[in-house]
Amino acid sequence: MSDKGKPPPATAICGFDAENILIRGKNLVTELMGNYSFTELLLLQALGKEPTGVQSRIVDAVLVTIMEHGLVPSAIATRLTHHGAPESFQGAVVAGLLGVGDRYAGTAGDCGALLEEIVAAPVPERQSRAIETVRSLRQMRHPVPGFGHPIHREGDPRVAKLLQIAGEAELEGEYLGALELLENAVQEVINKSLVMNVSAAIAAVLAEAGVPAPLMRGIVLTARCAGLVGHLFEEMNNPIGHDLWFAAKEPVAYQD
Repeated sequence: MSDKGKPPPATAICGFDAENILIRGKNLVTELMGNYSFTELLLLQALGKEPTGVQSRIVDAVLVTIMEHGLVPSAIATRLTHHGAPESFQGAVVAGLLGVGDRYAGTAGDCGALLEEIVAAPVPERQSRAIETVRSLRQMRHPVPGFGHPIHREGDPRVAKLLQIAGEAELEGEYLGALELLENAVQEVINKSLVMNVSAAIAAVLAEAGVPAPLMRGIVLTARCAGLVGHLFEEMNNPIGHDLWFAAKEPVAYQD
């Protein structure tokens, strides 16, 4: 099949020549550097629109909220990779990022997709849509993304603070309402206390800030990357990788 007449492939994100670097139509040197924060440029580059102050504040709050998780598997992977390959800074960071999945910090996008489905329904049908969604997940034996936590069983303290920040930014729209409907549906269908975790709150506030669900995991990974860099720098100066290795090795017996 001929491609004659088909427009050439193109990107609207970045272009450059010998004198200029343009990002979404703005000159990096004369318009962006010194004038945009990292969060503002992240939103401009990804979404292609000038970010609002509220958007930047919410995404900034999310980045702070989700950056650090302690010695979870992703951080351990980063430290152990550096222990085995100290010459590979980027390899150690990537090793940790590969471990940021649905169990640790990765379900905001999935929850955001559920909230988008609920909001897409007519207002009178949203509660029933939320209930149907939870029932369908239960029938498939899938967890409801954004609910339940192995440590914060009585309530995730980050949730209330993030929702407070959203309220202070006057974000009280459809997605926060959908989150409440989803929470009610979880309690009704599962019939036991299952706390809302920070991924659900992140999904709702990012959606209110105009961040689509497929981009939410990217926001989380951006924050986690920064956190892993901090772990890696500490590992370089105060290493615990050897101890982590032996702590994992000693309890595991060899079976012939």
